[in-house]
Amino acid sequence: MTAPLSASGRPLLVAVLGPTATGKSSLGIRLAQAYDGEIVNCDSTAVYRRFDIGTDKVPAHEQGGIAHHLVDVVEPTDIYSAAQFARDAATRIRAISARGRLPMLVGGTGFYFRALVEGLFDGPGRDDVVRTRLHARAVRHGVQHLHRILARVDPTSAARIMPRDEKRLVRALEVWLLTGQPLSAHFAETRPPLPEYDICVIGLRLPPEDIGERVARRVEAQWARGVVQEVRDNLAAGIPREANPFGGLVYRQILEMLDGLRDDAETRALIVRENRQYARRQLIWFRKEPRVIWLDGAGERDETFDAARALIETHGVCR
Repeated sequence: MTAPLSASGRPLLVAVLGPTATGKSSLGIRLAQAYDGEIVNCDSTAVYRRFDIGTDKVPAHEQGGIAHHLVDVVEPTDIYSAAQFARDAATRIRAISARGRLPMLVGGTGFYFRALVEGLFDGPGRDDVVRTRLHARAVRHGVQHLHRILARVDPTSAARIMPRDEKRLVRALEVWLLTGQPLSAHFAETRPPLPEYDICVIGLRLPPEDIGERVARRVEAQWARGVVQEVRDNLAAGIPREANPFGGLVYRQILEMLDGLRDDAETRALIVRENRQYARRQLIWFRKEPRVIWLDGAGERDETFDAARALIETHGVCR
């Protein structure tokens, strides 16, 4: 079968991006159904097995018969980098095109998206001695101490990495210590993994008050589905608290609740607040992406679906 092409005659990739709780998954599924597409996950938490409720993975019975790729592909204790994601996603996107279907990238992890469309450099490999030393400094002085160091040696990377994101702060400082060059300088020398593709990038956005209400409803639904028990089950299965998915939103706060730091109601309220803050950071990130064409409205609304279809048709879906 012939792959869907853009008006320029190049292979086409459609991306649906934006902040949390805007309805990206719903829109992605409807568009995939309309254009004979398959979805490639672009969420850094959904790649991990056993972490389902707190990451809002779309259950199989709600996927509308659409194939979803790069979901549940690594163990919780595995290290899965943005560079690895870019390689894996590029492989699957080309395979989808080869089947004559339209690849669709759906999610809210901006760093993953940038890695795929702009590229990331591979090395150097992890250095456990350096990482142990940096972690010790974070324990002694606080994670934000690492952010202040990074702001001095690599202000570009410091501007995009959150002050409490120890994992990415350590990696950025590790690269600087091992190579003598800031991480941002290495990024400038990279090549995109999908140079042959045209990309139609659709961004969803909602007013902050709408996101707050939708996040609150989602947290209530997660509690009703048993997200706290999911955490207990994963701990009982021997997954260490240091595993990457336990450091994400929802799971981190539940661990603190189980440790007695706050009660159930306070934990839910905290998750809502931090999700709203996360949504603001995501919007700031995606606003810096020149490819994004923004749509105002939730992804499950018919008017949003119609507007997205118009954008894709304007981009020139043809065979």
